[in-house]
Amino acid sequence: MMLRRLSVTITAAIIWQFCSSLTLAETKKPAQPDKFPPSPLEMTIPDPLLPRKPGKQPLTVIEQQNLAAALDNLNQQAAAKQQAGDKMGAFDIWNRELRLRRYLGSLAEVQALSRVGEVAWNENNRPEILYIMQRLQKIQKQTQKEKTQVKKTPSTSTVDVELWRSLAMAYTGLRSPSEAVQAYDQVLAAVRQNNDVAAVVETLKTMGELHMSWFDYTKAADTYEQLLNLAAKSGDRINQLAYLQQLAYIYDQQKQPQQSIKTRNQLIEAYQSENNLIQIPQLKLAIGSDYQAIALANPTLLPEAFKNYQEAYTTAWQQQQYVTAGEALQKLIALYRSQGQTEEALQTGQILVQTQEKAVNFYGMMKAYDQIGQIYLERKEPNLALAAFQKGLQLAQQLKHDETYFTEQIQKLSK
Repeated sequence: MMLRRLSVTITAAIIWQFCSSLTLAETKKPAQPDKFPPSPLEMTIPDPLLPRKPGKQPLTVIEQQNLAAALDNLNQQAAAKQQAGDKMGAFDIWNRELRLRRYLGSLAEVQALSRVGEVAWNENNRPEILYIMQRLQKIQKQTQKEKTQVKKTPSTSTVDVELWRSLAMAYTGLRSPSEAVQAYDQVLAAVRQNNDVAAVVETLKTMGELHMSWFDYTKAADTYEQLLNLAAKSGDRINQLAYLQQLAYIYDQQKQPQQSIKTRNQLIEAYQSENNLIQIPQLKLAIGSDYQAIALANPTLLPEAFKNYQEAYTTAWQQQQYVTAGEALQKLIALYRSQGQTEEALQTGQILVQTQEKAVNFYGMMKAYDQIGQIYLERKEPNLALAAFQKGLQLAQQLKHDETYFTEQIQKLSK
């Protein structure tokens, strides 16, 4: 009987303890993760630099001038603190300055945000970068809203362009290319509406550089194509060449040989019209490589590769660019060999020796004799291969380079 009472008591105690723990679990809320502190740029606290609450009555011109001078002083104080190593103190002052800059208008505020944002980026101050980014986006949304609600007059349109340009520069400083491009799109639309061709060109140039810096070659190509069209319309030959060169590079990076060929042919036409033939051999070489790449899928274009390599050699030889001429001949030899045209490859190899001799390139001559020897081996003509390797060895001994290789080739054939 005693044991039974004890068992009941223990059971009741366990049940009570279990129920109590359930009650505690229900009433005790789970710990909330620490929230990110509110942005110091959105704090609405009285400041002695403000003569009154500007929300009730805008600041007068004199009051704005006084405030601007005081905020410039705050910026200097913050910079001094940063230089002294007090980074936290510096950004506290800068945040106060930024809170008050808005009372001088959106343009003044964005320019200040851009300046401090650059410092925050250089200091890798992630919270500050976030605060500034959020504030910029808020201003951008408000500006966009005002644009859709109010019909702009020419005077306000000018202010808008400056504001959007400042927003774009601020985003660029924070390494936010997507937002920067959106802002520059607004600038571009405004200057086009105003028929300001010079501003259109300048904006497109900035956007092109921005796309290139972030390796967005698709958008960069579109931007430089627009610039090329504008330069062609205005007869700006210098910039036409610059844009075509940039486009050729972009299409190379994008692996778009057909576009690259088109652009380089335009460059050749431009150089020929000015009787400037220096760049043409390298352009022909590049076009030949592009055709060779396309010919992998479309062999009917292989003759175009041969043609451009041959023209690259011819124009380079005429201008005594023997190094480039040698490059073109090496391309031709490789192409002839890939097509089983060993006779043409041998003839080109002999021309390559002469070209490298003209260029005083003994290493190139040595390699040319090696190529000739290898071709003779393919043709089962060991005696002619041996003669080529012996000439190669003579040059190798002068250069003290690859002597062992040529000696081994000669020994194999001598056996």
